[in-house]
Amino acid sequence: MCMFFKIVGAFVGINIGTDVTNLPPASDVVALLKARQITHVRLFNADAHMLNALANTSIEVIIGVTNEEVLGIGESPSTAAAWVNRNVAAYMPGTNITAIAVGSEVLTAIPNAAPVLVPAMNYLHKALVASRLNNQVKVSTPQSMDVIAKAFPPSTATFNSSWNSTIFQILQFLRNTNSYYMLNAYPYYEYVHSDGIFPIEYALFQPLSAVKQIVDPNTLFHYVSMFDALVDATYNSIEALNFSDIPVVVTETGWPWAGGSNEPDATKENAETFNNNLIRRVSNDTGPPSQPKIPINTFIYEMFNEDKRPGPISERSWGVFSTNGSDVYTLGLGSSDSISDNSSTAFCVAKPGADENKLQDGINWACGQGRANCSAIQSGKPCYFPDTIQNHASYAYNDYYQRMHSLGGTCDFDGTATMTTQDPSSRTCKFTGSSNSGGGVFPPAAFGPISATSQCSTIRSPVIAYTMVVFLALLILDVNAHFVF
Repeated sequence: MCMFFKIVGAFVGINIGTDVTNLPPASDVVALLKARQITHVRLFNADAHMLNALANTSIEVIIGVTNEEVLGIGESPSTAAAWVNRNVAAYMPGTNITAIAVGSEVLTAIPNAAPVLVPAMNYLHKALVASRLNNQVKVSTPQSMDVIAKAFPPSTATFNSSWNSTIFQILQFLRNTNSYYMLNAYPYYEYVHSDGIFPIEYALFQPLSAVKQIVDPNTLFHYVSMFDALVDATYNSIEALNFSDIPVVVTETGWPWAGGSNEPDATKENAETFNNNLIRRVSNDTGPPSQPKIPINTFIYEMFNEDKRPGPISERSWGVFSTNGSDVYTLGLGSSDSISDNSSTAFCVAKPGADENKLQDGINWACGQGRANCSAIQSGKPCYFPDTIQNHASYAYNDYYQRMHSLGGTCDFDGTATMTTQDPSSRTCKFTGSSNSGGGVFPPAAFGPISATSQCSTIRSPVIAYTMVVFLALLILDVNAHFVF
């Protein structure tokens, strides 16, 4: 389990959607965020369970006004004030709410609400001022790339003229309140809709050959990724309306890991490549070519697959985690805190592919008769995620082995366990290791949990077994003593 998203300077956060059939309890979601060191999240609504669970975690939270709520808030200051009191003030300062995202792509998703969008933002801001929360909580509104008429070349990008009046008011609000522009930018869609004009390497942050270099003919800026070009197109569109010093935060980006027969580029390999390269890109702590000193804070879309969403298969395949906490694909920074290989330390872990029924039996024995401390793999605890039999068995097996191997405990568990020198620990879930000096990685056979088919299956506890050995030895000594005298 690699630690990712935690970046010095710029950050990579994650979106949490709720159109999920088996959405885990809020406490488990937050435990997963903490286990993976994710420090920034965006909620599409103001879910009370999540806001309560996020209390006292220091995780920075963007909460959302849904598109259905925009009209009511934009028409009534009192409705806006009630919304802030109910969904912001009631949770602060315990929950670290840092921004309100007003709607989601309102201008293109529900254009009839455009006239009340800026009033809604103003009313919410005034409610924050009244609650003295305006310095901690910013107000903005996420927009898609569709509000920009033509994104390439970035230097000539401008907002679609039909939205100029509303966007001008949005930018004026953002400048006056020291807020930021929220951008939803998806290189996947830009690449698919480009009909082969741009190479897929450009969309995936991969190196481009000399003949495929992407250069803005007006500025001669070289764009090594479509992501950078989309952010720069937004900055130039903002500048075209005579605004500056408004930073851009990418509130949504990502890549689907599955798609239909007509979506050949929606694959796990591409999703893994995109998001890992995105994390590396943001960790550079630099901006796009036109704004190199402004880092691109970014939120990956999304935490879990929203399998209830309509549309093509790709619409339901953006999640980076399964609902049990395991990774859909490998994603990490490869930091010094990730899994390491230390040949002087040994760990007892579950064998990959071992029968799950046997693994469960092994967990039950280790956490019961074996007296392993299994509190860390309970719900809400540091080693609960990934919530899999394999992960829980590894922790239970190792805890038992480290406690008992000096007394003869073995790493076998009916053939479902194995010794390794690769540390399975994460930043928040630590596995105790044992020194291999003098004894080698694989200890000789000794007492421990054994197969039910064994002739000694009634001796289940290594403590009892060890006690019996000592008792027999003392008995023999006593008999010999009597024989001599």
